[in-house]
Amino acid sequence: MKSDLTFQLENAAWPAFVVEAGGTIRYANQAAVDFFGPKLEGESLALSALWADSSESAELFLARWERSPSATMQLRYHGKGGTIATFDTFICSAREVQKRYIFQLLRKSTATSPAVDQGQSSDLSKLGAEETKPSGTDTISFQKQRLDCALQLTRSVALDFNNALTGILGHTSLVLAKMELDHPWRGSLLEIERAAERAAEITHQLAAFSRAEKDTQEHASGNLNSVMRRVVTSFQKAKPAGIQWQMQLQNHLYSVKFDEAKVQQAFLRIIENAVDAVGEVGTITITSRNLEITQPTHDLTAQLTPGLYVCIEISDDGKGIEPEFLPRIFEPFFSTKPGHRGLGLAWVYGIITNHRGGVAISSQAREGTSARIYLPASKKTVSETALFTSDTGGKQTILLVDDEELLLTMGQTVLSSFGYKVITASSGAKALELIAKAATPIDLVITDLVMPQMSGRELIEQLQLNLPGIPILCTSGFVRPGSAEENEAYLAKPFTSQQLLRSVKDLLSPSDDD
Repeated sequence: MKSDLTFQLENAAWPAFVVEAGGTIRYANQAAVDFFGPKLEGESLALSALWADSSESAELFLARWERSPSATMQLRYHGKGGTIATFDTFICSAREVQKRYIFQLLRKSTATSPAVDQGQSSDLSKLGAEETKPSGTDTISFQKQRLDCALQLTRSVALDFNNALTGILGHTSLVLAKMELDHPWRGSLLEIERAAERAAEITHQLAAFSRAEKDTQEHASGNLNSVMRRVVTSFQKAKPAGIQWQMQLQNHLYSVKFDEAKVQQAFLRIIENAVDAVGEVGTITITSRNLEITQPTHDLTAQLTPGLYVCIEISDDGKGIEPEFLPRIFEPFFSTKPGHRGLGLAWVYGIITNHRGGVAISSQAREGTSARIYLPASKKTVSETALFTSDTGGKQTILLVDDEELLLTMGQTVLSSFGYKVITASSGAKALELIAKAATPIDLVITDLVMPQMSGRELIEQLQLNLPGIPILCTSGFVRPGSAEENEAYLAKPFTSQQLLRSVKDLLSPSDDD
């Protein structure tokens, strides 16, 4: 059976299939076809055709499971050749589509002929007595299958959280952009935004963990000054007024390819430490500069090969780090703060080294600390993006496509607030229908990649045939597949309203290459 979604278990060694809420099997992997026979290779097949439990129909079972989900249970099925088999079945919602369920048939408990099964009790509580004790090899295989099932569930949970966090971040950042700087609730909103950003980072890790392949996307080039200004702005409004901020950022900073969410988290961790070090009164100095290194060199723990770099330095005049603690600062879970738990600077080190950069931290007790981040760069410069400046908006018509209503509402609210005309569609088919009936041309399409019935990829194929050259911005709550086109415009969920507006502006008014 063909499917409009990428079935993650098509190569699994155990039977697995996708069932719609109405009871129709939408897709089955090869292992399921091998066990149940060629009847699964048709265009559609009712779950009831495989169902061998006479206590209730397959449709009633799905309705009961939806009210009270159970991850694993023993269920009986009709196999090919007239056999009836009982499997430990793992069931989870296929959250990338609406009202579908993934059945995974793990260890086979029993298999009987129809003659033996006639008149046999359908009480599931008695089936356990018929099982034979699994061998050690079977147990290991069963545990591996359960882990693969858990990864599928993790992936679904990550998508749901990304969608929810996109709504939170989008609305919060929009309100912050419109709010007066001295508003009494601004500090609380900034804390909500920061908490949501941290939750987004955890969700990103869940999504990455649940994928068999690693994220190999080529990050877009950007200006680190823009990221640093946003981070500092959030701290200036929420931290003590006695802290003086000195920004010495180089004009025409080299461009760097980086994951904006991760690098922003690295800057946040370092500045948090600086704020704690200076207390109520002190100075934090932030500089950026271009570097050209002609021979291998090092700055403490930062090992740098020849090439172009951008160096971001964050210095404070706080209490500093005691000499005996300095060699341990990059150890996971090490901190000089009482009761502190977490990865601390080890997280920063991991982020920067994964970008092929380096981190160096020098300090003297009672004289302050300096943290230097080096990231590989190119001489091509990327202009800074100001926070919600007057040129962020536009008058163009944008078609927004997503099967999540809350994301359609958020996107329409943000974009229309900055002058854009926004048309929304809850499916790919609805999007094509709106394009055909549109009185004015569509200037940009923003589409989720994972939707029911017609996926974002399928919609893009139709758009490229019907409207060749139209700008398209893809969004997704999953880690971006490595097979994605390098030049494809992509915005990972969750995103802020600022990130959405900047991506839209870049596509509608692309800057000329230097």
